[in-house]
Amino acid sequence: MSNLVVNGQEIPLDKEGYLRNLSDWSRDAALQLANAEDIELTEEHWQVIELLQEFYREFELSPAMRPLVKYIGQHLGAEKGRSIYLMQLFPPSPAKVASKIAGLPKPTNCL
Repeated sequence: MSNLVVNGQEIPLDKEGYLRNLSDWSRDAALQLANAEDIELTEEHWQVIELLQEFYREFELSPAMRPLVKYIGQHLGAEKGRSIYLMQLFPPSPAKVASKIAGLPKPTNCL
């Protein structure tokens, strides 16, 4: 297990780098998690992160790729509800990487 240090506070991570406690998530934690994935967060990233957190509150699970694409399409429109759009934002595995940055558990059916 490793830790993430955010504003002087140690936040425990699991062996794959996901937050152990969802309540530890903050925008500063997200910035550090994104940095570890070599991703610079833009407004487009934050839109997806916020929708992922909304999905989690609604369904109590992290979405796999197909439901993620559908959910994004329903809320942000068809242009953003495409796999290629999400791949450009969160390579190489949008469901896994975006969930990690959003402070959610790893999607259950992702390898």
